[in-house]
Amino acid sequence: MIPALDPQAALAALAWQIGMGADEAICDAPVNRFAAPGPPAVAAARAAPVAAEAPAPPVVAPQVADSTPDPVAAAEAAARSAPDLAALAAAMAAFPHCALRQGARNCVFADGRPGARVMIVGEAPGSEEDQRGLPFVGRAGQLLDRMLAAIDMRRDHPDPGRAVYITNVLPWRPPGNRTPTPEECAMMLPFLARHVELAAPDILVLMGNTPTRALLGPGGILRRRGIWVRALDRPALPMVHPAYLLRTPSAKREAWTDLLSLQARLRQPGDS
Repeated sequence: MIPALDPQAALAALAWQIGMGADEAICDAPVNRFAAPGPPAVAAARAAPVAAEAPAPPVVAPQVADSTPDPVAAAEAAARSAPDLAALAAAMAAFPHCALRQGARNCVFADGRPGARVMIVGEAPGSEEDQRGLPFVGRAGQLLDRMLAAIDMRRDHPDPGRAVYITNVLPWRPPGNRTPTPEECAMMLPFLARHVELAAPDILVLMGNTPTRALLGPGGILRRRGIWVRALDRPALPMVHPAYLLRTPSAKREAWTDLLSLQARLRQPGDS
């Protein structure tokens, strides 16, 4: 006999399931696993005598070309067909080939001001982002807002030079907030490239390992942070993710240096 859980243990188990993404029932009606199964449908047929007959010739299955769609090619086609940001958001929400969408509540597209000079690219939504449908609204997002405010920038600033536009490599939350796989990033990269093209920022800020590797290739963020590069034909500044700063407060000094570098770049004429 299975012992009953005390309230604290039951609550902890429920929190673990929610964290892993199992937060909704998937069946319309309960299934009685203890019901006796019916007799096999082939039992009577097997019991009946069968007249002897000549063996049938072997059946050769026709060769059928693999019709499985290439998800990257499908993403490229869907992204190219989007004439504006609203159409791109709809295309991403309807994209059927990424399994993450099956366990997510919302397709998290973007936040901030389209047309801002700075576009921040993060990793993927977390639990709170998935619930609210907006990127960077949890603890890490609140820290990001404070970091931007320190250099007089914010999401909704009326001046495009002091506003930011924010998105992620993936629009759907991975189960348990795990790191996105390279295959998932490659699948959604055409949407990100089109997103940058339509938003038309002067500068990209790559927040963390996932966007840095997706756009620049292999390499850790701790070696690349603070070094200006080019990504998607724009100047790009890799920075550590605010979630890393919450875990490692000693890294805030380097993050502040990167913010000052971003501020200085914005004051330069042009986007070279």
